[in-house]
Amino acid sequence: MGKIWCIYFSPSGTTKVVMERIAAKMDGEKHTWDLLREPDVTPKTLQPEDVLLVGVPVFSGRIPTPCIPMLQSLKGAQTPAIAVAVYGNRDYDDALLELKNMLEEQAFLVIGAAAVVAQHSIFTKVAAGRPDAEDLEKLDLFSAECIERLQSGRMNWKELQVKGNKPYREISNVPMKPSADTTCTSCGLCARLCPVHAIDPANPRKTDQTRCISCTACIAACPQGARHFPKLMFVPASVAFEKKCAIRREPEWFL
Repeated sequence: MGKIWCIYFSPSGTTKVVMERIAAKMDGEKHTWDLLREPDVTPKTLQPEDVLLVGVPVFSGRIPTPCIPMLQSLKGAQTPAIAVAVYGNRDYDDALLELKNMLEEQAFLVIGAAAVVAQHSIFTKVAAGRPDAEDLEKLDLFSAECIERLQSGRMNWKELQVKGNKPYREISNVPMKPSADTTCTSCGLCARLCPVHAIDPANPRKTDQTRCISCTACIAACPQGARHFPKLMFVPASVAFEKKCAIRREPEWFL
């Protein structure tokens, strides 16, 4: 192996946990790129001996739109890649297929793909605490199988088939948008992190609802715990969603 590139978009922190767990099992010089904290569309070319690990959360069954131009800045040279979609126990729909196809269009060879369950970023009682110990054990098994594939040589790599449909599912925007309460100190951290610039640094208590994608990065990052979804919408929606998604789903992978 050459360099191991571990790339993720992780507004609530769970995708980061998943990707770092997978990368930890691989030997080699590691390069980490956090797409949320280091947004950059400068073209980057990976070498054939490198390994690319890419993880994204699932938003409305798709790749989050802010990720797309950054992921498209990556170019491979028949470089092996591992694609991971992290979702909140509802469904990953077309996100994993979309990610696989995008990487292949940029001259990567996707040799492994996984859909992993994590605590839902909005309705946090759904899949609460996941990935848990059982999930992490399965991630270690997935990592081991990916390493085995990498070591088996290119002649043994076949085109991967993953779940999903094309045309991809139409993206629907979450109607609830977070805003800050009176405990907000206007530190501006949420505005600096917002991937779609929906928060004005001069007035961070408000959110531009036409831009916000409800990614929850601002909620997760707020040191005061001041940012929330509106209770009048959130409470009934959470009850319905928790009931719908109560049955535990397990990680799936494709090799």
